[in-house]
Amino acid sequence: MTLVSSTPLLQTARSGGYCIGAFNVHTLEMLQAVVEAAEETQSPLIIQSTVGTVKHLGPDYIAKAALVASERSSVPIALHLDHCSDFNVIMQCIRAGYTSVMIDASHETFDVNVAKTKQVVEAANAIGVNVEAELGRVGGVEDDIIVDDEHALLADPDDCARFVELTGVHTLAPAIGTAHGIYKGEPNIDFDRIQKIASKVSIPLVLHGGSGIPEEQVRRCVAAGMSKMNVATELRIVFSNAIKEVFNQNPEENDPRKYMVPAKEALKKAAIEKMRLCGSFGKARDYLQ
Repeated sequence: MTLVSSTPLLQTARSGGYCIGAFNVHTLEMLQAVVEAAEETQSPLIIQSTVGTVKHLGPDYIAKAALVASERSSVPIALHLDHCSDFNVIMQCIRAGYTSVMIDASHETFDVNVAKTKQVVEAANAIGVNVEAELGRVGGVEDDIIVDDEHALLADPDDCARFVELTGVHTLAPAIGTAHGIYKGEPNIDFDRIQKIASKVSIPLVLHGGSGIPEEQVRRCVAAGMSKMNVATELRIVFSNAIKEVFNQNPEENDPRKYMVPAKEALKKAAIEKMRLCGSFGKARDYLQ
């Protein structure tokens, strides 16, 4: 298969009552791990990269690696640019082959957010690229974006409906009480708000801050209407801890394959667990039929 837009994947997930895992990757091994997890579980997959990773590796390198993975895979795979506020970077990624992008203007006023989102939607629609936007402000740290608790803002359901109508955006990430990074305590998720938003908009909803949410709360988010769950920090920790363990056992190790292989395997297991929570096992067939 080739890379696909995440729009039909997420529309199918929404109608099917399940969620698709979207995993931020920063190395080739991380990318391979989530693809192998999706293949093993026959789950549709969204590979994501942050703006920082795009600047670190280059959008063409990332897109080509994801394309090779998709061509070798039997499951549908989309490639998504996470949390980007720069229109030029978004267009670079689209030209490189990304099939989904996020314009994050949630820090702006409602009207400016609408205008910036609409600009990206108009550019992306011509070639079938999915566009995700955020309404409200999700707290925590995502790449270089830091939103403290004081400035986190939950999304208003009526504003969500109006935003979707005005922009034509394909997927929406409303702030509903989750946070980027690892939670210091129990997440304070507003499940009623998710249901109200889902009842007012027809497009798929995205759950940001999927690292460390307790299993039962993930299931409630999916049942309430979330069709995509972003996971980033938790994967980095799993991957890094596996590498640290190799060096703890053998401080003189200098063969990258000796520490990247166990890191890859650890990440694969973590991704499989997230796919299980999303309810996406075996759902690749929904899109392929």
